[in-house]
Amino acid sequence: MTAVDPNVLEADHKEARRALWFTRINRVDRWFSVLGLAWVTPLLRAAAGDNPRGQIGEIWRLLGIPLAAIAGFLTLWAVLAPTVQTSLGAIPGPAQVWEEAVTLNEDAARKAESRARFQEQVATLNERRVAAGQEPVQRAYTGAPSYYDQIATSIGTVFFGFLIATVVAVPLGIAAGLSATANAALNPLIQIFKPVSPLAWLPIVTMVVSAVYTTQDGLFAKSFLVSAITVTLCSLWPTLINTALGVASIDKDLVNVSKVLKMSTRAKITKLVLPSALPLIFTGLRLSLGVGWMVLIAAEMLAQNPGLGKFVWDEFQNGSSSSLARIMVAVLTIGIIGFLLDRLMFAIQAAFTFTNTR
Repeated sequence: MTAVDPNVLEADHKEARRALWFTRINRVDRWFSVLGLAWVTPLLRAAAGDNPRGQIGEIWRLLGIPLAAIAGFLTLWAVLAPTVQTSLGAIPGPAQVWEEAVTLNEDAARKAESRARFQEQVATLNERRVAAGQEPVQRAYTGAPSYYDQIATSIGTVFFGFLIATVVAVPLGIAAGLSATANAALNPLIQIFKPVSPLAWLPIVTMVVSAVYTTQDGLFAKSFLVSAITVTLCSLWPTLINTALGVASIDKDLVNVSKVLKMSTRAKITKLVLPSALPLIFTGLRLSLGVGWMVLIAAEMLAQNPGLGKFVWDEFQNGSSSSLARIMVAVLTIGIIGFLLDRLMFAIQAAFTFTNTR
């Protein structure tokens, strides 16, 4: 009988555990990339003993260089900001902008407490009225919205407009990709309306909504619909164009197979067209959401509709010593939200397609 060396067994088990660890790292690497956390993968690989020196170089490329670039930008901003004078004083540096961000956060907390007290008072009043046999009253909080309320309003508006654009653009894009006649009919309209600025659409949308949506107690406020429809009109084109391109670029052999199998139009679209065109459709959706977010801010500023755009415009009109810093807080917020929206769409794309293009 041959004896088994315990050291050999231990080495085999260690190698198996190491291989399993790397398999798990490779499995989650895709999602780290999707979430913008690609630098975590070389950290895990270095911890697992995979060429630590090489992984350090990868960490520097993915994390060190971006952080160094941000630090350089902040340093340059802090040095040059005091040298630029405006009608509201010198350009605020990173420290002043951070102070205003903290102030806005504290102001939001105070307004949240005020709203909670108001709702508690209304609830107490209604308890007394019900006990006395009277009907409860409905009272809405009329305090000024906080900075976070403005952010929530803008995000809700852009998603609503983006959803309408998607519902309109995807079917039209499929039709244009499958039918040369539909493509010939839609292409002139796309070429004419795609370059139109949201500032041109906004007055038309405002007048149409005011004329059609006459109710005062509807599901949506007029200002919300105006902003959302403007987003829709400006953001549907990238999705429409990319959907048509994706459908038109399907392998002709697959189309011929569908004809041989005598697939119905619905089966052809759901089982052949959409799976093949999804990567380009999602590319269009990512572009549309980005365009919609930019358009929304401009629409809110011009129409004075609730949201981040109105916050920026109000601070510009306010003209106080802190207005410029608050506007810069809003600019950074708009940029960060735009980045997160793109990452969200990229994550959805990664979940439904097999491609992982950044």
